[in-house]
Amino acid sequence: MKKHLILFTLMIILLILLPLTGCDSASPVYIINPTPTPELVLETTSIPYPTRPAYAPGTLVDYTAQSGDTLQALAARFNCSVAEILEANTFIPGEVTTLPPGMPMKMPIYYRPLWGTNYQIIPDSAFIFGPANKDFNTFAFVNSSQGWFKFYETYSMGRQLSAAQLILWIAENYSINPKLLLALVEYQKQALTDPQRVESDEETWLGFDDPAYYGVYLQLSYAANLLNDGFYRYLDGDLISFDHLDGRVEYTGPWQNAATVAMQYYFSRQMDGEDYNQAIGPDGFYRTYANLFGDPWAGDEPAIPGSLSQPYLRLPFASGQTWALTGGPHTGWGNLSPWSAVDFAPPSAAGGCIPSDLYAVAVADGTVVRTGPGIVVLDLDNDGDERTGWVIFYLHIAEKDRVVKGTVLQAGDPIGHPSCEGGKSTGTHIHIARRYNGMWIKADGIISLNLDGWVAKDGGSPYAGYLVKDDWTVVAKVNPDNASFITAP
Repeated sequence: MKKHLILFTLMIILLILLPLTGCDSASPVYIINPTPTPELVLETTSIPYPTRPAYAPGTLVDYTAQSGDTLQALAARFNCSVAEILEANTFIPGEVTTLPPGMPMKMPIYYRPLWGTNYQIIPDSAFIFGPANKDFNTFAFVNSSQGWFKFYETYSMGRQLSAAQLILWIAENYSINPKLLLALVEYQKQALTDPQRVESDEETWLGFDDPAYYGVYLQLSYAANLLNDGFYRYLDGDLISFDHLDGRVEYTGPWQNAATVAMQYYFSRQMDGEDYNQAIGPDGFYRTYANLFGDPWAGDEPAIPGSLSQPYLRLPFASGQTWALTGGPHTGWGNLSPWSAVDFAPPSAAGGCIPSDLYAVAVADGTVVRTGPGIVVLDLDNDGDERTGWVIFYLHIAEKDRVVKGTVLQAGDPIGHPSCEGGKSTGTHIHIARRYNGMWIKADGIISLNLDGWVAKDGGSPYAGYLVKDDWTVVAKVNPDNASFITAP
């Protein structure tokens, strides 16, 4: 009897434990949530390749619109058409520009193999130099760190830059969150906490073995360049997959956000296998960022609202003057995506970097919030902060007669003379681009650049392209001719 009682007791214990030790419990659990709360992010496994169902073609799946989403980009990510999205979501008007963040949708999905993880590293608001950075003091943070990086100095644009100045310079011009850059410095090199500087390591400091980018400054600049490339190409629906160093292909998860894909793309250029898996999981870059600055998902606010539209902008030279379109859509800063800028040159009897007495002008009313080597930033909402609202970024403005910071301008007021100052240039011109809440706005996109009714069109390669107004087309040419000239009304 005692023996039977013992056996019965063991059977009961086995029945209780069995659900806890079954095969399902050994499988990783993935939190599928397009806009996760901080708690969900922390619970998500770092293993980056979940098993997904092979959806039947056109299966409708749940999706929540994220900041900057457009119908065209979603169609590319979910491998469907805009028409199918509109048919599944009849409440969405076909002419909508950006979708309102948080809007629930049904997405027709066509399965792709090798989708990456659904784990989201950081929100888009923590990627850009936008409103989420308003209360962050780059100088105070760098100076309070214990590592060697705070003592680093470099020479750029004719001036000596401290480590904090360097971070802010890259952050402002690439429009990338300085916290993100600092978290990279710490995650990859522990330079904020390690007092020991190894100068022999600095040529390829962040892993880019290219003589054009040797040194701490240029490694950081290229990192920002590459991050922007991944962010904006995914946002535009252009970055659907990328190759790893070992030749493996990864398709970006259609529920992902642009900032996470940018980080995945960035780390895939430098590491593979478990190093890559670690970097893109919760114990990788995310943990370093959170340890330094707190959870980036806490208080996340979308940068781009629904139905965003450009305010009226005039041509950037005086009424009645004729200038040439010398550059179609190309990068706002750096040499990769996003193609947010166009170039104009004043009339000249000869090419090259010759001084001009003509002025570039304000394309709208606003306040000058920043100037620098060749740079003028015009804030259209007049709040004194380039991280909020619409701003216009001018480049290659000569220092002579340039407006000063704090100047309040009306549309048509002089900004400064076109020149070759502020970066590489083969001829006197100005470069003009738009940002909204810190995000570059593509020149030929869902909210195309429109100057006095002239709309920018992509030419298929950087600097190629057009301005189109009604039946008129102006062609971008480095050596302009009659087809490149445009007159301000």
